[in-house]
Amino acid sequence: QVQLVESGGGSVQAGGSLRLSCAASGRTRSGYAVGWFRQTPGKERDFVAGITWSVGRTSYTDSVKGRFTISRDNAKTTVYLQMNSLKPEDTGVYYCAADLGRSYPLKKNSYEYDYWGQGTQVTVSS
Repeated sequence: QVQLVESGGGSVQAGGSLRLSCAASGRTRSGYAVGWFRQTPGKERDFVAGITWSVGRTSYTDSVKGRFTISRDNAKTTVYLQMNSLKPEDTGVYYCAADLGRSYPLKKNSYEYDYWGQGTQVTVSS
């Protein structure tokens, strides 16, 4: 079992910044990956960014490239998503998820991830 706990969501104006955290515990191991997904009402969870735990390879969806940065702190077993230049279309519930299988290439589909956090709301107003 792996437990994931997100934090750091909130409400900001367009152009602002937020940093999300995803703290992992339980049966984590080096050969896994963590992804961040965003979900809006009535839609599926969309891949935003991902990182492999051991080497730190990253991947981003096109709409956030240059604005969001994913990173990890091995000692704290925490993954961060730094979100800058936020836009109203970034609004949604952000979930982190763990993929315990082969971690690279990073998976983009939510059904390919094994464990999920509870989600944290991000609201960007114009």
